[in-house]
Amino acid sequence: MSTTAEIPVIDIAPFVSGQASEGVPRQLGAACREHGFFYIAGHGVRNELCERLETLSREFFAKSTEEKSRINMAAGGRAWRGYFRVGDELTSGKPDMKEGIYFGQELALDHPAVVARTPLHGQNLWPAVAGFREIVLEYMNALTQVGHHLMAGLSQSLGLDPDYFDHHYTHDPLVLFRVFNYPYAPDRADSWGVGEHTDYGVLTILRQDDTGGLQVKSRGRWIDAPPIPGTFICNIGDMLDRMTRGIYRSTPHRVITSVKRDRLSFPLFFDPNFNAEVHPIAELAGQAQPDDAQERWDKASVHELSGTYGDYLLGKVSKVFPQLKREVL
Repeated sequence: MSTTAEIPVIDIAPFVSGQASEGVPRQLGAACREHGFFYIAGHGVRNELCERLETLSREFFAKSTEEKSRINMAAGGRAWRGYFRVGDELTSGKPDMKEGIYFGQELALDHPAVVARTPLHGQNLWPAVAGFREIVLEYMNALTQVGHHLMAGLSQSLGLDPDYFDHHYTHDPLVLFRVFNYPYAPDRADSWGVGEHTDYGVLTILRQDDTGGLQVKSRGRWIDAPPIPGTFICNIGDMLDRMTRGIYRSTPHRVITSVKRDRLSFPLFFDPNFNAEVHPIAELAGQAQPDDAQERWDKASVHELSGTYGDYLLGKVSKVFPQLKREVL
């Protein structure tokens, strides 16, 4: 395990290859307790795939707003997919200085979740960029497999069976993927990209371009989480915080855009099944940590949740896109 900007880099190759490894879970556990963030190497995702995704994304974002808006999110309906403009998405009630495309698992119209009109389930809206659909679906599939490997390691890091999370929450995960572009704006007075926030689910797997700008709030202070070639940076979300009784905290982070060019980022959210009821893990009762609601950026407790993960997620997302909530939910 090496470190950069204080955040560890963990080689997960033993897990990807199916080898038994005590070292990887131990390193994952230490990273989750200390930072809530970690880089992964040895993940097995082809670099050519990542580079192709970046190239096609830049091609899309270089188009006019009118062209990009042909796949506007409002056209995605309850599936909550498609393009949004700079300023359309809110964090802590303040517009983010980014544009992007929302994707999810590509489900047929006769899929039970689509037939039931389950929010956030359905078909994607695809940009008019040759090869984009195929690359996105291949990328999502590759990172979903990485997500399963990491959850097995996180299970073991907590002294649980490797399949604990798979059995209870993530055998059929809710997988959501975003492609974000932070345009350089020379006339802006600040460098705000995205404000302080935590992620909602279990695990986020992020690829950054080489621009930088991601910052993590570790031990009460902001540290940079720069891109490292060949790695993804991962962080845990509110649901893993809840499941682990605060042993693993969902860590606040933000984006500062300070360089004179656009920035691309590619977060994939590997989350509990939409209909799963998320409960604290009984085996960890003796290690429970005090509720940190008053220390959180939003003063909200992730330990007072009732209902399903879908309920929690919709409550959060509706605050991010209030106008879309009124139109489609």
